[in-house]
Amino acid sequence: MPVSRAGRHPWLFVLWTAARTPRGAAGLAMAALVVLVALVGPAFSPHSPNALLTLTFAKPSGQFPLGSDELGRDVLSRLLDGGRLLLFMGAAATAIGIAAGAAAGISAAYLRGAPDGIIMRSVDVILAFPQLVFALLLLSLVGPKPWLIVIAVGVSHAPAVARVIRSATLDVAERDYVKAVELQGMRPVKVMAKEILPNLISPLMVETGLRLTYSIVIMSGLAFLGFGQPPPAANWGTMINENRIGLPLNPWAVIAPAALIALLTIGTNTFTDAVARVAIGVDRRPEEAALVDELGPEPT
Repeated sequence: MPVSRAGRHPWLFVLWTAARTPRGAAGLAMAALVVLVALVGPAFSPHSPNALLTLTFAKPSGQFPLGSDELGRDVLSRLLDGGRLLLFMGAAATAIGIAAGAAAGISAAYLRGAPDGIIMRSVDVILAFPQLVFALLLLSLVGPKPWLIVIAVGVSHAPAVARVIRSATLDVAERDYVKAVELQGMRPVKVMAKEILPNLISPLMVETGLRLTYSIVIMSGLAFLGFGQPPPAANWGTMINENRIGLPLNPWAVIAPAALIALLTIGTNTFTDAVARVAIGVDRRPEEAALVDELGPEPT
């Protein structure tokens, strides 16, 4: 079994190296700030997010730092309360998309022949629909239930992930250590799980960051269109839709949630780009290159 001198978990080394670059540090800081607000924000909410406290679209004041929304609710309280579920749903959808896409891509590239044709033609059918349209199609059949939103967004990610992973698997499947275990009679499932999958960590990490960004954007867009949590639940996408008519009176009711969504997507994309640059050797120091390069372990 190949062993990397970077340790049993070389992907942690790649993440650590990426976080130490200026690009990675900036992206991680932006994303971490939004994640922190989403996770611990409800504990610091000054008011109940659904309480009617003041006038409609009131200006920011000492009691209400970001003013009020269309129903007189505190914008800051709803902002702090509106990101946790969105973040959890985005992470769950990303996990579904990565798992399904990786399984499909690895299977198609390794098994080839008829399985490859069936899997990739199915991928092409799903790719024919834009992600948001595909999610809306599924939601229109059952309704905007949180579990269905997660599945719809996750399934919409799988085809793009499958194409990327299939391309990477075609190279890995031809390496000597894979051929060696095949000659030893190892079952295809074990070959894919134990020999191929560990060597796809770099593209999987990059795809995870990208798909998490897309998940947050798509779910926010669905909430904006009315396919999110039912009122009066706070949601950043819903807040933008509810308060856009009051932009001239209190723009913070729209700017604040939009800024958090933008900061999260920009931060995640920036950090993902740093990970990709480290993985391919563009943005790492010479003394780190030998360790990072061992993500594709050599056969013993």
